Amino acid sequence: MATPNARLSSRSMAFVLAGGRGSRLKELTDTRAKPAVYFGGKTRIVDFALSNALNSGIRKMAIATQYKAHSLIRHCQRGWSFFRAERNEYLDILPASQRVNEDRWYRGTADAVTQNIDIIDSYDIDYVLILAGDHIYKMDYEVMLQQHVDSEADVTVGCLTVPRMEATAFGVMHVDEDDRITSFLEKPADPPSIPGDSEHALASMGIYVFKWTYLRELLTRDAEDPHSKHDFGGDIIPYVVEHGKAQAHRFSRSCVKHEPGAPAYWRDVGTVDAFWEANIDLTGFKPDLDLWDRNWPIWTYSEAVPPAKFVHDEADRRGSAVSSLVSGGCIVSGTEIRRSLFFTMVHTNSYSSVDLSVVLPYVHIGRHARLTKCVVDRGVQIPENLVVGEDPEEDAKWFRVTDAGVTLITQPMLDKRTEALS
Repeated sequence: MATPNARLSSRSMAFVLAGGRGSRLKELTDTRAKPAVYFGGKTRIVDFALSNALNSGIRKMAIATQYKAHSLIRHCQRGWSFFRAERNEYLDILPASQRVNEDRWYRGTADAVTQNIDIIDSYDIDYVLILAGDHIYKMDYEVMLQQHVDSEADVTVGCLTVPRMEATAFGVMHVDEDDRITSFLEKPADPPSIPGDSEHALASMGIYVFKWTYLRELLTRDAEDPHSKHDFGGDIIPYVVEHGKAQAHRFSRSCVKHEPGAPAYWRDVGTVDAFWEANIDLTGFKPDLDLWDRNWPIWTYSEAVPPAKFVHDEADRRGSAVSSLVSGGCIVSGTEIRRSLFFTMVHTNSYSSVDLSVVLPYVHIGRHARLTKCVVDRGVQIPENLVVGEDPEEDAKWFRVTDAGVTLITQPMLDKRTEALS
């Protein structure tokens, strides 16, 4: 056990809940869980929670997986294998594996922790930080841990300050003047406002801090309750609010910003439109999310690939990128790219153009293709002369077009189009 005056992070573990599909991302999660979805040119969504923990000083982590976990597990094995057991560091991947009996997978977020109580016991820690593995943000968890200890709370809940009526999509904290949670409301039609601020509400981030001995007792009690859904937001937190002391932690206190006065950045990229927008925002002159901050880096698996290359310099055949992010291994051959984000190993061919698009790894774009306001899934082969983003009705025949006019392209969609037109 660490000495009493050690940083709280050294006496804590991060338990990342990464088992959900994220069905609102549609075909982007057909083959991978939402936390494994690509983001920002070279990272995955789960890298943000893990990097926050690492940068906060936490060296013991576990990731609970369930839905189509192979992509996520492989990424963590490749990108997060630098923990050393001899230094008392761990990153355990905990797939749902019928550890309790042959009929039980993870029944809820709390059950995912309950089924791994023996593993958490072996970590010999004092505090557990429960994290959702599917949000984009930078946060110093040490600040939240310190508030939890100072307030002598039974649970501390990470909260966003949001416009009150936007909170209808969240779990909402009703708090008193000291930010003690007096009630927890799941997606209320009329969210309670913050004391002294009638225009805003506190929405749950799905981040919780517990003392492990206390949480262990809660989970044991919850597991024996036949009426429980074994969920943190639906069962555990409301129980603590009623029977213990629940404290709200405002994200603004621990958000890591690239400069003073910058907005507190947090995004749920849980829809195709939100995913597209958050990625395209990174192409701006000064994006709110600073991926270039060396003081709070986002760690990930980096493939060994050559630098990006731009070839041809003719009037209508120029390899160029304007206000765009282009990752390593890309070859931009006679293609004009504007306000777009290319992931690793994207190859384009002459006379094509890409505008306002997010192109995932290993995509090949054929000659004379034109893509506008698209999300292109990994490994897609864009055929020559394909035009997407200029005729919504035609696009909707073959691809998924969102309410905001973003077109999602996957290889099965293209294969069906090719078969129908042949």
